[in-house]
Amino acid sequence: MQTRQAKETLVAELVEKIKSSKAVVYANYKGVTVKDLTGMRKELAKSGSSWQVMKKTLLNIALKEAGVEGNVRELPGQIGVAFSADEVAAAKTLADFVKANKGTMFSIEGGALGEKMLSVDEVKALAEQTAKATGEISQQIAGIQTATQESVGAIKEISSTIERLSEISSTIAAAVEEQGAAEERVGEALGRHAEPGEVARLIRAEIERNA
Repeated sequence: MQTRQAKETLVAELVEKIKSSKAVVYANYKGVTVKDLTGMRKELAKSGSSWQVMKKTLLNIALKEAGVEGNVRELPGQIGVAFSADEVAAAKTLADFVKANKGTMFSIEGGALGEKMLSVDEVKALAEQTAKATGEISQQIAGIQTATQESVGAIKEISSTIERLSEISSTIAAAVEEQGAAEERVGEALGRHAEPGEVARLIRAEIERNA
């Protein structure tokens, strides 16, 4: 039997857990094996959530001290509580557990979101909304990935075009440079009073050079 001091310590710990949780979900675990509950604990832990079994009286005191609505003493069966790291993680995990263990008496009996009390239906609706939102997010991610792949392809095509333009520009620059050199050579011949026929030979030579 717990001493008064031990109970007060437990209640204080529960108050801290409740305050640090985004939501709590109550469930009747009567008839569920330790092995199954251990599996559920592991699933809750994946989201940073946790599960604890306690007396309804102590849980009720802790909820009141934490400023949370509701009276868990009115709930049926043996009550455990899931402390959720976010608004929806625990609701979804417990709802999935119920679906996977239909042969047991495990059942969601309500909960709280922040300080607001949630009915059984509200907890289940919260879990369903989570599944729907997850599906929508997955579709959005797929759309983003497709758009990203298309963008990468377009960028590669643009890069290839830029490379071709660079090659053409280099070719034109070389031709202009060569033409300038030819003009200089012809100019030199004219400048030193080339003999008849010399300019013609230079021009033919330049034509052959660039052929």
